[in-house]
Amino acid sequence: MVIMSDAKMKSLRDRLAAVGQEHLLRFYGELDAAAQSHLLGQIEALDLDSLPGLIQTYVTGKPKVAVPDRIDPAPYFPVDPNSKRRPWDGVAMRAAGESLLAAGKVAAFTVAGGQGSRLGFEGPKGMFPAGAVTGKTLFQFFAESLRAAAKKYGAVVPWYIMTSPLNHEATVAYFESNGYLGLDRKNVMFFPQGVMPSFEMGTGKILLAGKGEIATNPDGHGGSLKALFTSGAIDDMRRRGVEHISYFQVDNPLVRVVDPVFLGLHAIAAESSGEMSSKMIPKTGPEEKLGVFCSVNGKIEIIEYSDLPRELAEQRLADGGLRFIAGSIAVHVMSVEFVARLNTDRAFSLPYHRAEKKIPHIDMGTGKLVQPEKNNGVKLERFVFDALPLCRRSIVYETSRAEEFAPIKNATGVDSVESSKAIQTERAARWLEAAGVKVPRRADGTAECVIELSPLTAMEAGDLAGKNLPREIGRGERVAL
Repeated sequence: MVIMSDAKMKSLRDRLAAVGQEHLLRFYGELDAAAQSHLLGQIEALDLDSLPGLIQTYVTGKPKVAVPDRIDPAPYFPVDPNSKRRPWDGVAMRAAGESLLAAGKVAAFTVAGGQGSRLGFEGPKGMFPAGAVTGKTLFQFFAESLRAAAKKYGAVVPWYIMTSPLNHEATVAYFESNGYLGLDRKNVMFFPQGVMPSFEMGTGKILLAGKGEIATNPDGHGGSLKALFTSGAIDDMRRRGVEHISYFQVDNPLVRVVDPVFLGLHAIAAESSGEMSSKMIPKTGPEEKLGVFCSVNGKIEIIEYSDLPRELAEQRLADGGLRFIAGSIAVHVMSVEFVARLNTDRAFSLPYHRAEKKIPHIDMGTGKLVQPEKNNGVKLERFVFDALPLCRRSIVYETSRAEEFAPIKNATGVDSVESSKAIQTERAARWLEAAGVKVPRRADGTAECVIELSPLTAMEAGDLAGKNLPREIGRGERVAL
């Protein structure tokens, strides 16, 4: 409970007035004690000194997206280490990554602040039933991957999960009621994402969502780097001896939660500083909505697909392939010390990005809630990939779309529940066929069955060797292994 003396309240009002935000206390006298305490807590969490500059730059001002004069495609390590284009030592990189995992130097970090509303699912997105056969949740896929990794490498991979204020309690309750999905609860840590106040577009005044409630919005996936630090997660990692963080978002059941080859490239490749590395997939075309890895002044950057000049996005090589082909799938590895430095050295702060939105708010005159019909406010957020240019040297590693990318973002169509389950089946079919299992195929080559492989059965195709597998799968059969 936040209680303030009259003198402290006057001081707070003066501080708010100095930055043009005194209206936040407009309805303070109408609130009960609990609501007053809540509002004061929200106000105290604001960085009042930085507000004027923030508002001038991003709210009343409208920064232009600065597209560099010289943009080149980012170099990347091809998925095949024996590629003639850029050969590299896959055996050495895998060994280095496996050594890190066996030594307990790797943690998993899932950004899981979203809800499943776009999928017609009320609840945290990580609880969405994603399994092609079993309907197991996204969280369960990741937990099984971590259990499999612990068994394979003989060391625990601790799991850090960033929720949001909206879904934190429901997420924790899900894990508690499901026995932490087979994991030891002491190796799973939850913490909520930070928030930013939402601003009125024309004036820069912070909006009120209620008479005693500041309107806020999540501070973006870039805020995850701050949340890791302020939550104590980085300190916990240091106590455990963790040196590297495997970062991924919650919507992809096929993500490699820990990838030894990627970890090895990140940690020991001569081109890497070991600070932050990224995975890419080849874009299907210039219009695909994936950010593009580019090289700008010798630094790796991601330029949003909407910001990359059209003439560059459509450039082709002599063989017809896209010149700017490296699409981001929001999978990274970053060092613990790099994240710590981002939070302690002002020279390494991430920029904000501005988004104009319709934001419901309390009318200062009437005290009634207004539902705007057009954009009236500005939300500010940070993007995790803006940390890439802050690295001394950063690398990009190509992965296979068919092997690792089956996101569930939409109810139908591209990147949907249906497409994800089809990709799950096709990957499982390829792996099983490589292990000698007969899989029925249609005339067009697609599997005429539905298959789901648990990470506990195989994290990669080679893990199926020596497993007790069926000799064949029947047409139309639904199989979970």
